[in-house]
Amino acid sequence: MPVNIMPPEHEKLNYVEFPANNLLATKAFFGQVFNWQFQDYSPRYIAFTHAGLDGGFYQSHACSHSVQGAALLVFYSHHLERSLDKIKAAGGVITKPIFDFPGGRRFHFTEPSGNEFAVWSRVA
Repeated sequence: MPVNIMPPEHEKLNYVEFPANNLLATKAFFGQVFNWQFQDYSPRYIAFTHAGLDGGFYQSHACSHSVQGAALLVFYSHHLERSLDKIKAAGGVITKPIFDFPGGRRFHFTEPSGNEFAVWSRVA
């Protein structure tokens, strides 16, 4: 596993890994939408930084979905609709349109390799 630039904090979440069937498309998507930075470690593994939590994508035909019991990672946005538009423009698929929940609003999407994520915003 790649070493983070910042020293790890004892017993705190430090790194997350996701499967990806199309590493190039996934890398392009997250770079375009969220301005993540990447380091290619092999043709089968890329690491990302500047995401709030560092991590990586490994080559796999599997994908991460909350309905299958996977953890759902949720981004925060000051401008929910703008984030939704950026995701769609970069090839993301909106799987749950914007909905309200106590204290905010959010939507879910999949990126080009099929992994599910969500974006939320506080109620203005």
